[in-house]
Amino acid sequence: MLKDAPVDEAFLELAPALEGEEVVQDYATTGLSLLSHPLALLRPHLAKRRLASAAELEKVKDGRFVRYAGIVTLRQQPETADGTIFISLEDETGVVQVIVWKSLRERQRPEVLRSRLLEVHEALRTGDHDAGDKTGVAARQDQGIGTHVAQKVRCVTVQEEQDKGAADC
Repeated sequence: MLKDAPVDEAFLELAPALEGEEVVQDYATTGLSLLSHPLALLRPHLAKRRLASAAELEKVKDGRFVRYAGIVTLRQQPETADGTIFISLEDETGVVQVIVWKSLRERQRPEVLRSRLLEVHEALRTGDHDAGDKTGVAARQDQGIGTHVAQKVRCVTVQEEQDKGAADC
């Protein structure tokens, strides 16, 4: 009925989405993005907060304290681990394994169990570089997180880092 009616409107062209917006939408719909890793977009902010990348952690000597932030890709709590949780965190350069002792999990349960983007503080670097062990951090049992051992974890929101939108913790 209206197929022959004339259209007297200018073509509406929207501005392209910012890379960060596209990456957030990709992750929201598919769980991944082919454009770039979300932490690559946040790296300047993370660097200002002295949060190392996975690649930088590989160069740190064992026994040193480090700070790291990554996307939570896996949480495991084996029955034989006596309440310890193992978390895999990913950034644009690699994966870091974090051991969260039961005492820290109890103190910071929401952050440990719900965060999508997790910041690990005062983590003790561990791992046998010569044996090809994956980079890891572990927390001291009395203080906090543990193959990087951390003393504190913190959920990071997208809004906090980019002043746009928000992320669930």
